[in-house]
Amino acid sequence: MAPTRTWAAVLFDLDGTIVDSAADITASLAHMFAELGLDVPNDEQLLAYVGPPLLDSLRLMGGFDDAGAELALETYRADYAHRLLHSPVFPGVAGVLERLHAAGVPIALATSKPESMAHAVLENADLSRYFTVVAGASDDETRSTKADVVAEALRRLQALGIDTADTVMVGDRGYDILGASANGVPTILVEWGYGSPAEADGALAVVHSTDQLRGLLLG
Repeated sequence: MAPTRTWAAVLFDLDGTIVDSAADITASLAHMFAELGLDVPNDEQLLAYVGPPLLDSLRLMGGFDDAGAELALETYRADYAHRLLHSPVFPGVAGVLERLHAAGVPIALATSKPESMAHAVLENADLSRYFTVVAGASDDETRSTKADVVAEALRRLQALGIDTADTVMVGDRGYDILGASANGVPTILVEWGYGSPAEADGALAVVHSTDQLRGLLLG
């Protein structure tokens, strides 16, 4: 049977939802702290940086002032540029994207990762062909909050004449839920990512497998 459309459009987070990037991100964060002559946080503390806008996390969790956060971000990105293409796609996710695309459902990426890096990750994983829109943080971080990125993804879809009134977000962190909710979009949370059960509050649904996700997206 041909898949059927359940949603007008689907937004996807990237890190922790499509690609398993935590090990590469935390390795670059560890390098950043060491390069700056600072104590390197433990693995659990480093993992907390994965997902939210990094510049904000460096200020809030790392204790950096504005100038220090900018330097830390630059140091991190210089190292991560050599790692970002190593992150594998979570098993089954490419199949979900392929089925959505075959059903004619517009797919947009909405990630706090810099947009240029997000494009490189999707291209390397041979996933770009499934995405109608790729929206990410701007390189200068003026657009970095999840709410702003989701708003930009919706704006670009609408500019293509796509009705976004019945859109859903797929993510793995509470930040995805909050950012999507700020734009009137419900969120399906995936358990294979980096969030905790406590972050599921406010989610439309929580799925533990790509089969479950496909069922909710395509009926």
